Amino acid sequence: MGQGIRSAALEASVAGAANVLRGAREVVLLAHVQPDADALGSALALGIALHRRGVRVTVSFGATSGADERVPESLRSLDEYGLLVPAAEVPAAPEVLVACDTADIGRLGSLAGLLDTAGTSILVDHHASNPGFGTVRVLDPAAEATVMLVRRVLAALGEPLDAVIGRCLYAGLATDTVGFRTAGPGAHRLAAELVEAGVEVEPLIRRIVDTHPFSWLQALAGLLADARLEPDAAGGRGLVHTSVPAAVVAAFGQEEVESVVGHLRTAAEADVAAVFKQVGPQRWALSLRGKGSVDLSAVAVALGGGGHHDAAGAVGDGDLAEVRAALRAALTAVTG
Repeated sequence: MGQGIRSAALEASVAGAANVLRGAREVVLLAHVQPDADALGSALALGIALHRRGVRVTVSFGATSGADERVPESLRSLDEYGLLVPAAEVPAAPEVLVACDTADIGRLGSLAGLLDTAGTSILVDHHASNPGFGTVRVLDPAAEATVMLVRRVLAALGEPLDAVIGRCLYAGLATDTVGFRTAGPGAHRLAAELVEAGVEVEPLIRRIVDTHPFSWLQALAGLLADARLEPDAAGGRGLVHTSVPAAVVAAFGQEEVESVVGHLRTAAEADVAAVFKQVGPQRWALSLRGKGSVDLSAVAVALGGGGHHDAAGAVGDGDLAEVRAALRAALTAVTG
């Protein structure tokens, strides 16, 4: 499919999503399990705009076995209108369901069944591994963040930007581009538009990525001390990895635990960084980050997960040695 055809198809899906939302009276917007800034920022930005139009809006996210159902503390301030509710309070059969930044149906966790009970479902996502689901699919792997697609839907709805919606969009944009290191021209243009709309960048980003309890520093030191380097893994490109035991996962917020892989990624000797987070007695959530030489989306898919070329994840069952071995095997299969 040529670029022009892809662009036309995307424009048609954006218009289709806007048409559905324009006539809706009740909308449920879902982020993926253990939501990050792109997922929750996308759901809240669109939810706030619809709330202002008089729509009954509910924003939430599900959970999987062992997954944390708490809203990340660093993202709570994005919910200006109190639209976020626990999964148990989500309407059972919404008129319209919007799944934001959700790479596959399983990423909706305990709320995946709403796809069957909703009158109409809309997918807004940018994961290359997404197989596509929902009645209307705004799916574009070329977008650096899902918030970029939400911005297009908002424009199609004729909704103006302001600092409240802008903060939600900027949070997802800045974090999913790793502080704009992977951002293209379109992402930078959107960032400028959001700043012009009144977003105060420094306090927003400081709260999301640069604020942790002091006790986390000691815990992080231990996790990094346990890190291991395997220079021959990933076809000789190198793998650095560590694990986060269940006690540490339970003691700290998602923003702390998810930050570990970013520290490992700085190791010069490895192109792949991996963190195994214990979310059950024999269950591990895997976060992968890369530097461009390995398709981590393909690695994650081989492990039953998904994601992007340089950022992906999966969930594995077994003891730590077994899930580590599974990762090594998947890396070998992808890199040769």
